[in-house]
Amino acid sequence: MTIKFSAGEQAPADVLATTESALQDATERLSRLIDRIRAGHFQDAKLAPETVKELNRALQVVIIGKRDAELLRKHVTGTVGARALDFHAARDEIGRRLARLRDAEPG
Repeated sequence: MTIKFSAGEQAPADVLATTESALQDATERLSRLIDRIRAGHFQDAKLAPETVKELNRALQVVIIGKRDAELLRKHVTGTVGARALDFHAARDEIGRRLARLRDAEPG
């Protein structure tokens, strides 16, 4: 399977890194805002709801991006769960089971 990106289009890993960076920035801004409110700058409290919304949006994008990147990685590598499909081992197991069936036949 080959994935090609158009000119100017970012690869999924780059998009994910950019999104994680945006999440980190939003988290830091919220943390600074909370610190300012604790320090008595209550006029900054009105900025908190928008900052929290921005943080939630960034978090959702990161979660979806990571999920999609993981699904793409599994699709490309042929993994299911935490393990890769081992067709050689499956063939061996089928052969062993057929041999047991043949040995179990009467006569």
